[in-house]
Amino acid sequence: MSTNVEKEAGSTEPVKDTNQPDAPPEKRKREYKEFGHEEEKATHAKVDMSQIQLRAEDLYDKDKVDLETIVVDDVFKLLQCTEAGLDGAEAARRLELFGPNRLESEEQNPFLQFLGFMWNPLSWVMEAAALVAIVVSNGEGMPPDWEDFIGIISLMDSLAPKAKVKRDGQWNEIESADLVPGDMVAFKIGDIVPADCRLIEAVNVSIDQAALTGESLPISKKVGDQCFSGSTCKQGEAEGVVISTGANTFFGRAASLVGQDDDTTGHLQKILAQIGSFCLVVIGVFIIAEIFCLYAGFRYHYRRGINDILVLLIGGIPIAMPTVLSVTLAVGAQQLAKYKAIVTRITAIEELAAVTILCSDKTGTLTTNKLTIDKTTLKTYGPFTADDVILLAAYASRTENMDAIDACVVGTLGDPARARAGIKLLDFKPFNPLKRVTKGMTGIIIELCTRNKTEELENRLEADVEEFASRGLRALAVAYEEVEGDDFEAEGNGFELIGLLSIFDPPRDDTKQTIDDAIALGVRVKMVTGDQLAIAKETGRRLGLGDHMYPAKVLKDGPEPGGRFNTLDEMILDADGFAGVFPEHKYEIVKRLQGLGHLCAMTGDGANDAPALSRANVGIAVEGATDAARGAADIVLTEPGLSTIVHAIRGSRVIFQRMRNYSIYACAVTIRIVVCFAILAFAFKFDFPPFMVLIIALLNDGTIMTLSVDRVLPSNTPDSWNLAEIFAYAFAYGFYLTLSTIALVAVCIRTDFFWRKFGVTFENGAHTAAGNHNDSKLHTVIYLQVAIISQALIFITRSHSFFFMERPSVALFCAFCLAQLVSSIIAAYGDWGFTDIAAVEGGWIGIVVGLGTSSSSLYSYDVADCLSFRISAGSCQWISSSLL
Repeated sequence: MSTNVEKEAGSTEPVKDTNQPDAPPEKRKREYKEFGHEEEKATHAKVDMSQIQLRAEDLYDKDKVDLETIVVDDVFKLLQCTEAGLDGAEAARRLELFGPNRLESEEQNPFLQFLGFMWNPLSWVMEAAALVAIVVSNGEGMPPDWEDFIGIISLMDSLAPKAKVKRDGQWNEIESADLVPGDMVAFKIGDIVPADCRLIEAVNVSIDQAALTGESLPISKKVGDQCFSGSTCKQGEAEGVVISTGANTFFGRAASLVGQDDDTTGHLQKILAQIGSFCLVVIGVFIIAEIFCLYAGFRYHYRRGINDILVLLIGGIPIAMPTVLSVTLAVGAQQLAKYKAIVTRITAIEELAAVTILCSDKTGTLTTNKLTIDKTTLKTYGPFTADDVILLAAYASRTENMDAIDACVVGTLGDPARARAGIKLLDFKPFNPLKRVTKGMTGIIIELCTRNKTEELENRLEADVEEFASRGLRALAVAYEEVEGDDFEAEGNGFELIGLLSIFDPPRDDTKQTIDDAIALGVRVKMVTGDQLAIAKETGRRLGLGDHMYPAKVLKDGPEPGGRFNTLDEMILDADGFAGVFPEHKYEIVKRLQGLGHLCAMTGDGANDAPALSRANVGIAVEGATDAARGAADIVLTEPGLSTIVHAIRGSRVIFQRMRNYSIYACAVTIRIVVCFAILAFAFKFDFPPFMVLIIALLNDGTIMTLSVDRVLPSNTPDSWNLAEIFAYAFAYGFYLTLSTIALVAVCIRTDFFWRKFGVTFENGAHTAAGNHNDSKLHTVIYLQVAIISQALIFITRSHSFFFMERPSVALFCAFCLAQLVSSIIAAYGDWGFTDIAAVEGGWIGIVVGLGTSSSSLYSYDVADCLSFRISAGSCQWISSSLL
């Protein structure tokens, strides 16, 4: 029978014999879409390469060309080099053109920098103490240890990074700093990649770039792939062409962001400047009023008017504010150190209390950065249990010089010794079968499984692999076969697929609780990771963080048109996190959140986190962080895990409350002194002695210093400086105390009430001071009244409810009592003519203390309850009575 065949002209289809029975369809070769093996196709340069000059301005302008993604042939054309390497002269020329392969740091004169920080009157006393300390520490005639100094410098020179480079057709070892674009370099297992390069040869290469990109797993590299400077070769050998050096490398671009847009004026300094401006405005207004009233109106002579102005300046300026707040922060830093949090920028404590968003890197921060077998997702395909599969996989793993995969498999056993227990042959018995176990990529392992590979099994395996990939889990297939006899190289009975392991980087044990605690404190947590989106979502689900995350490309492309977000800022604020981000992306996210009015904290451990750590209001380097991360951070954790951050947040809020209480106090005292004595001068021509205001200020400051260890309650929400509230409290307290003093002076001057009721007199036994508004005893009485109530004011400003709900610290209470004791002694025995005061009898001290107690009771039910003050005033009255 003839066969009629017909083929269309130009067709490439095979000719089919229509008289033959249909052949069974060819079984398709399955391509398991395993996680972590995505490939990106290289592109060609989009510009005329002949127009690109060999200079940084052109080579690193990505609008013109992207050396990281174009095909390798175009790389060689653009860099004008070959696989034979550069010659020495060309390398020297390029070194001059591109600069050394290292990051340059701006040199600062440390002595001038030190003086810049310390050149202010409040620091001079501390500087003197520091000078003494330096002299003492270098005493006993011991000379500088020049030998050790020279030895350390020499050692540092010998440890300079090296690179294997091909120059003039020969491989040589040079310092990494001398590499230039176009150089051919080689590296192998254990080496540090010396510069950004594109691979031209790669033999089983695996690169650990977690510290740079945040990817938790070592990345397999092939010819054409890019390797980053500073990453570590974990497996294989490679050769590549250098495409960028120094500041133009991936790490260099990240480092250049550190300190960018740096605001040298910190958040606390801005707040202090505003509080200081408030006080200065109040002082300035009343000084101008005194100048016009006293000189133009009352015709005061020069010296008398100056003394009144000095009273406002000395008593009104909160000169101790920087010192008090610095001590408060320093004590707080010491307390945080107990929780293994080392503060490198002391004002970061105040900003941490106000943080509303915590951005966190994933790898090594939220997770352990150690691969683990997830037993809960393990799949089995035969009569074996999950434990059997893991044990057999451990048999197929090395127990010495383990790579990351072998380490996580063996580590899952609990006892690594089980990986070799019972499988070392001590004796041989015939017909006792040997077992051969293998593990590896799914597509390779399934092809070996001739014993149980069926269509049904492959469908099931493919579905399981896709499920793992969708969750960011890397699949590892395990198979085994039996071998008859004692020849371990003999052919077995065929491999059988027995299980599929899922590998992932697990969250730290305390991370979920830390996130829950942070959310309870009003701090929202966002994951910002260089790892892939599927991994980020799976980690977010496991931590209860949420999986509403986006890839880094949205930061460039913005939200989709017609989507739920109108702007990129809205998307960033709503997201639970971002994946696949580079250092510049992390930096941009933090910057945008700050632009929306949030104070941001950032945690991280790698060099890729350094820019964002530097940009954040509070950068936190976790335990085990790189030098780059620690150098950019404000707080460095010395203990694994993130639970320390919650302790630090609570501790910072305690410190914030102390600073807030003092700020209200300082502003209230300013109003109390300035307004009070200005009105007294206007109404009664009352000239209070400036020296006694100085005494009051010193006693107040001595008492207030104990606020640094006061007992306060942290808030459950982020703190913020509500200056309107602070000034409102200050006005209320200041004016109330002002009225109490004015009323006391008016009664003393205009009536004989105190002589009639208590038998007390003024100077020269006068029953009333009406004849002399500047009676020396009246000055003493007013001094004592201002001192007692001003120092007791702190018990009011620190309270948010009844005193027994917010008990002060022992140090604060004792300091107050001591200050009252000193004030009473001065009033009882201070007969100092040069201050224009005279000693008063015990009756006056009792009257002043009693009036202070009575006046405080009038606002004991105010928002800031003063029952604590009444107890303190009562103690003071008992002390005064004892003295007299």
